[in-house]
Amino acid sequence: MIRVLLVDDSPLTLHVLQRLLARSPDIAVVGTAADGRKALDLLPTLDPDVICTDMHMPEMNGLEMTHAIMATTPRPILVVSVSVEPNSPNVFRALEAGAVDVFLKPRDILGMDQDKIARELASKIRIVAGVHVFRKRDAVAAARPPTPIVTRQGPMQMVVIGASTGGPQAIRSILSGLPNTFPVPVVCVQHIGEDFMTSLVTWLAETSPLPVRKAPEGEVPQGGVVYFAPENAHLEFDNLGRFALSDAPPCSGHRPSATVTMRSAAQRFGACAVGVLLTGMGRDGADGMAEIARAGGITIAQDEASSVVYGMPKEAVALGAVQHVLAIEQIAPALASL
Repeated sequence: MIRVLLVDDSPLTLHVLQRLLARSPDIAVVGTAADGRKALDLLPTLDPDVICTDMHMPEMNGLEMTHAIMATTPRPILVVSVSVEPNSPNVFRALEAGAVDVFLKPRDILGMDQDKIARELASKIRIVAGVHVFRKRDAVAAARPPTPIVTRQGPMQMVVIGASTGGPQAIRSILSGLPNTFPVPVVCVQHIGEDFMTSLVTWLAETSPLPVRKAPEGEVPQGGVVYFAPENAHLEFDNLGRFALSDAPPCSGHRPSATVTMRSAAQRFGACAVGVLLTGMGRDGADGMAEIARAGGITIAQDEASSVVYGMPKEAVALGAVQHVLAIEQIAPALASL
């Protein structure tokens, strides 16, 4: 049984979330709190496995609460938020502080498809419940060996990064570690709620030495620019190397899909493509990594110790599609050395 503490200043939202989670026999809501301060007071007695929190609350908001919990009694935190300003920037600052993932709370919580939301929220909670959190996220990184030398068969022309749960934090680590002279385009496919994508790009741009933007239809990718697959669209490359957006069916349950973008990169750039698969649940990207490897390109997967969820990289490793398994802080130096 997964014990959940709900934190939100809206009594209606708390009631609806409780009702939705009651449909899952393996999840028990053990308490509710109207703000972060009250949640902290309840922790010693309730000892929840997962905390689901809103961001904008009186007394102590979700970001402040996340900082306090990660500094004292770390446990998995799922941000459940509506993406409206000024809340969205704080959502990603909460991830930076130690929260595991984000779930988009519908603006019309009474008019939503409750069966769909109940399934999706319960699935997120199950994933988050299995994550081991650290008081200091860099504690594991301190003992890493030096970054291995990575060799390539052709001149690097395109880097494709795929990520899901834990991905925003991992991508931020990579981008902030790249030099401002990085010569090729970096294309990212991140599974995240549609309404959060613009805020994600803005948050990542704060620490990236490279410009970060959503990929526009028909543009030729420019070296030294980071592009993100837009909301609810597959991102591919046409025969001239331009971005091509597609509303084709989801692949591995996702649109955009890392496998779709990596497969297209393998077809267009061959041995000059580099695939990077980061933390996340499921197997999206595994087949795409295999396509890049077969084309003669380089494939890199995040290691288990630094992954929030070692799912997607594990699947790629199991396929034999990964040439280099690296800790998150090793990936940017490895890319810069290519």
